[in-house]
Amino acid sequence: MNKFWHIIDIIAQFFMRIILKILHIEWTSDQWMSFLQFVKFAIIGVTNTAVSYIINVIVLLIMEPLCVSWDYIVANCIAFVLSVLWSFYWNNKYVFKKEEGQYRSLWKSLLKTYASYAVSGIVIANILSWFLISILGVSKYIVPLINLVISVPLNFILNKLWAFKTK
Repeated sequence: MNKFWHIIDIIAQFFMRIILKILHIEWTSDQWMSFLQFVKFAIIGVTNTAVSYIINVIVLLIMEPLCVSWDYIVANCIAFVLSVLWSFYWNNKYVFKKEEGQYRSLWKSLLKTYASYAVSGIVIANILSWFLISILGVSKYIVPLINLVISVPLNFILNKLWAFKTK
């Protein structure tokens, strides 16, 4: 997996050097590392999105014959619990790694991750889902993808500055 991240680093550097040269901007190594961290978060976010969406659709399909109203809320909640666990594992391992001598409680970070994702993954997603499905008539199979536009940037900020903060 480290080879994968090395290739991502090379590709990102190539494109960013071109963009920064065109814009006449220079970055410090700290700025570059923060950018690369965001790129890693985004890549893991793509896999997290796939996991969340697949779980969401599976739950909807399982619940469809039961004729349960608000089945999309149940699907959102189950997808949330499982996809946050997925995301936490990979972000802890590759994105928000603690350096030697730093301390971070794994359980505290996990709880903070669930709390930060709860804002966007449960509260905002369910309110937005209700509005888009019930009021605007958008397909309940499309709404989870729309919710990501809000949740991804918000989650990166909360994870970086709070959930995975080290001492």
